[in-house]
Amino acid sequence: MNAALPTFQAPQSTHHIQALARLGVQRRYRRGALLIQEGETGDTLYIVQQGRLRAFLADGNGKELTLGSYGPMEYVGEMSLDGGPRSANVEASENCTCSVVSRDVLLSYIASEPEFALELMARLIRRARLATESARSVALIDVYGRLVRLLNQMAREPDAKGERMLRERLTHQAMAQHLACSREMVSRLLRDLETGGYIAVRERWIWLLKTLPARW
Repeated sequence: MNAALPTFQAPQSTHHIQALARLGVQRRYRRGALLIQEGETGDTLYIVQQGRLRAFLADGNGKELTLGSYGPMEYVGEMSLDGGPRSANVEASENCTCSVVSRDVLLSYIASEPEFALELMARLIRRARLATESARSVALIDVYGRLVRLLNQMAREPDAKGERMLRERLTHQAMAQHLACSREMVSRLLRDLETGGYIAVRERWIWLLKTLPARW
């Protein structure tokens, strides 16, 4: 059983991130590559330029807790600022290119551009709030409620027909990793919603055809 809702953040200015990325070393990672391992000491920040990264926790039995999904001009590894051990694992969820920025370069950039420190602090606060909200969802909302929330969070703006396509293709297993449930549970709920005419699957993309019922 896996857990937690993914991180979807509002767009923000990328001026500082682009400038910082130019100071880093560009590296490419294959899908499934582990960039950061929980518990290890690290001193690098990863800025995504292409592809996506997934942050997660894992236990010795292979159970995982997905903490967030990050795309172009987002970054992970800022916790390395305090010099402590990494708090989570980060892997490439698809082939990706990142700018790898050392802790020294990051601190030097903050010293020269102090307003970026405020942006960094705001991001840490948002992540803490999202983590709290994810924990609340897993504890207090049933699986169907978490599925509805996930689908609505991932949906694009409605088209002329009022239908909304998800921003990403997600396998049932990947969705289960976000919802703290089994893949079979996700498959059953999606099948029921499709039968009820609430969603449709077109070329492996999920579309929301109308407002999803609050309860099922």
